[in-house]
Amino acid sequence: MDWYAWHARYDDPGSDLARRLALVQDRIRIALDGAPPGPLRVISLCAGQGRDLIGVLAGHPRRDDVTARLVELDPRNTEVARRLAAEADLTGVEIVTGDAALTSAYADIVPAGLVLACGLFGNMTHDHIRATIGYCTQLCATGGTVVWTRGRAEPDLVPQVCAWFEELGFERLWVSDPSYRYGCGAHRFAATPAPLARGATMFAFGRGPRDTT
Repeated sequence: MDWYAWHARYDDPGSDLARRLALVQDRIRIALDGAPPGPLRVISLCAGQGRDLIGVLAGHPRRDDVTARLVELDPRNTEVARRLAAEADLTGVEIVTGDAALTSAYADIVPAGLVLACGLFGNMTHDHIRATIGYCTQLCATGGTVVWTRGRAEPDLVPQVCAWFEELGFERLWVSDPSYRYGCGAHRFAATPAPLARGATMFAFGRGPRDTT
C-alpha cells in the first residue's frame, strides 16, 4: 500500500474516507471540549498526514493547551503534516517520522488525554487489534478518550472491538451507525493506566483471511 497516495481520497468530499474523516474530527472536537481545563496530551498512532487532529486544532479554543505527538512512518506524509501544523501555527504539535508501533515513541507523553488509533485496525490480524487495545490501557489517562476506526465489511468486527475495549475498563461513548461503511468509535478509559511497557512493539500490519479494512 502506498500510504501517501491513499490520502488523495480525502480530497474528494464525496468519498467514504472523507466522510470517515468528518466523523473522527467530530469525536476529536467533542473530546477536546470535554477535557478538564489545563494542559492536554494527545497522541496519534500511524498519524498519516495528521488531517484529523490538525484540522480540528487549527480552529479550536483548546489549541494552546494541547501537546501532541503524531507518529507516522512515511516521510512524505510527515512532511505534509509538518506543513499543515506550521500553517496553523500549532507549536505544540510534534510530528515524528518513525514506527508508531514502538512504545518508545510515546514514553515521555503518556498517559494522554486523547489517543487516536485511526486507520489501524483494518490492517491488522484480530490478535494484533486486541493487543493494541491492551496497550491503550498504558497510553490513555484515566478519563481520557480513545478514538478509533475499523471498516464494517463482513464479518463486521466493530462489535467485537467494542467488547475488547470494554473488557479492559473503557466505557463506550459513541459508535457510528452500522449502515456506514467505515466504523468509528470513541471509548473513555475509566480505569488506572498501567505503566508503559518500555521497548515493546504493540502491533504489526498484516491481515489474516477474515480481516477487512
